[in-house]
Amino acid sequence: MVRNNKRFETSVIHHGYDAKDMLGSLTTPLFQTSTYTFESAEQGECRFAGEEDGYIYSRLGNPTVTVLEERIAELEKGERGLAFGSGMAAVSAILIALTKANDHILCSSGLYGCTFGLLTMMKEKYNIDHDFSEMATKEEIRDLIRPETTCIYVETPINPTMKLIDLKMVSEVAKEYGIPVVVDNTFSSPYLQQPLELGCDVVIHSATKYIGGHGDVIAGLVVGKKDFLDEVAMTTQKDIGGVISPFDAWLLLRGLKTLPIRLDRHCDNAEEIVKRLKTHPKIANIYYPNDTSNPDYAIKEKQMKRGGGVISFEIDGSKEDAQQLLNNLSFLKIAVSLGDAETLIEHPATMTHAVVPEDSRLKMGITDQLIRLSVGLEAWEDIWEDLENALNQL
Repeated sequence: MVRNNKRFETSVIHHGYDAKDMLGSLTTPLFQTSTYTFESAEQGECRFAGEEDGYIYSRLGNPTVTVLEERIAELEKGERGLAFGSGMAAVSAILIALTKANDHILCSSGLYGCTFGLLTMMKEKYNIDHDFSEMATKEEIRDLIRPETTCIYVETPINPTMKLIDLKMVSEVAKEYGIPVVVDNTFSSPYLQQPLELGCDVVIHSATKYIGGHGDVIAGLVVGKKDFLDEVAMTTQKDIGGVISPFDAWLLLRGLKTLPIRLDRHCDNAEEIVKRLKTHPKIANIYYPNDTSNPDYAIKEKQMKRGGGVISFEIDGSKEDAQQLLNNLSFLKIAVSLGDAETLIEHPATMTHAVVPEDSRLKMGITDQLIRLSVGLEAWEDIWEDLENALNQL
């Protein structure tokens, strides 16, 4: 695709759409159609043969979806974007595309619970093995790469421990072996972090989170090289069928327009909450990338614009105390997901990462005392008042 010379805040609103092409409609139209007509039988033949551009069937392409895909590719500085029906549809399509039976995937030391579940299933069904690595040094990564390793899969910040991985370092090692690096960039969005600019090969988003931003859509996005994603589009996406609906693509385009403004507010609020959590006697540990006492702060400074809107912390107490904290809240919502206007709080060990066996979960740093807080767009004073009152009742 042709790069434009507009800044992020402009591209997020305009890229990939020209109102003149759509009867002057300011907003991208919603093409709520399943199929498309051909002017002749011969045209239908040419389109199915790939000899003529044009739409055939909305599982294979849709004008509303195309605008979304072009826009996210521009924001992530990639050649092509692909939209999926969920974040996990995106993750599964990419991992299936990059592996075959008996291959190996090297993963960061923590993963979203459903990604862990997918890897477990791939191992059980197809003997596609995986290892976890802290990825703290090049030597550690090299030691775990096998001849059958076909990709490196990274979350950063890692869900829910907020640990950071040095993406430039990982990509440098991967290039020594010709292995692609896949990055789940959900917690940062392209506004805060752009892995492709750091040498990585594929970026994945659960667009349900910050890109949608309003808690009303389930979707996934992928950005990478055109040749690779062309192949994914015509194989794992088309044939497995985890595609996005036109309406959901339209919702994401609407959400994207305010992404920079929302992320700055999420970050502002999170920074205020971290300051106060650090002085509360019931808090044992805090994990937030923009905290200068965080051991990964130097990595954050290299690759993230700001620290993001998610804070994880451990309380000084038991699992029951952690759950009681959630029950003590007044208006903050007990819910999984993140990136919504509302502040959401959850208990990873029994919710988002419940599928992970206890020994693996503890190795990831997900203790029974760990809480994940997705700081919303409310007044930070009200967020803190509710959280402080709940803590004080423990």
